Amino acid sequence: MAIEDDIALFSRVPTLNLLGAAALQVLAIGAEQRDYGFGERLFEQGDPADSGFIVRHGAFRVASDDGHEAIAGQNVLIGELALVVPMARPATATALEPSSVLRISRSLFQRVLESHPEAARRLRDDFAARTNAAAGAMVRVTETLR
Repeated sequence: MAIEDDIALFSRVPTLNLLGAAALQVLAIGAEQRDYGFGERLFEQGDPADSGFIVRHGAFRVASDDGHEAIAGQNVLIGELALVVPMARPATATALEPSSVLRISRSLFQRVLESHPEAARRLRDDFAARTNAAAGAMVRVTETLR
């Protein structure tokens, strides 16, 4: 696909859309496409996480050993937190059909944030807002349970 198509794909992903056009162009140039057949693993729970993946087409079952499960389809970012911090994969992702992803390495993502500080600020503010919302939800659940 053309770089313009990848930029358009990235702009449909809420977290990445925050970065702006110039940053998305750098990500699109540096991202690598990977294709998976039915049943192939994108990654396994416990693997070192050094990248995020945008589902270009197809779908992946993302499941952890504790029973949590989600389906990640087109335009979904898998491994968002791995773009900013070293960690182990908390789940296993398996292709449910022939699928294609764009892999964004943490090192590429960090270079983009370093060279586009305004994008980094927008991302930081979004992460902070989501964290505050989650904390507020936990407080409400705790109060309800009491």
